[in-house]
Amino acid sequence: MKNDLELRTKRFALDVIRFVTSVKPSRPADVLGRQLLESGTSIGANYREAARAESRNDFIHKLAICEKETAETEYWIELFAESRLARIETCEGLLTECRELIAIIVASIRTAKSRL
Repeated sequence: MKNDLELRTKRFALDVIRFVTSVKPSRPADVLGRQLLESGTSIGANYREAARAESRNDFIHKLAICEKETAETEYWIELFAESRLARIETCEGLLTECRELIAIIVASIRTAKSRL
């Protein structure tokens, strides 16, 4: 499961990169795109750190960072969609995956906490 989530978060980061590079350039799109790139690509990086945690508490802490980054990513995608800076259909696919990642990460945190 851990390896699957590493691959999934990496694929999501690549999807975010492709999305941002496909958006028509404008000042607002550049600002939102920069924010989305930072949060959307850090999910996988932080998950990799969590998978290599030194303790269960460290694992939980790093997963919490993943959860925060994923929630932030959801926000930026919502702004792209609601401002119509990008096609809503494209944003919906990213939002679906982002929300699924949040659910998986939250469930992982709960499971890890229950094993303390």
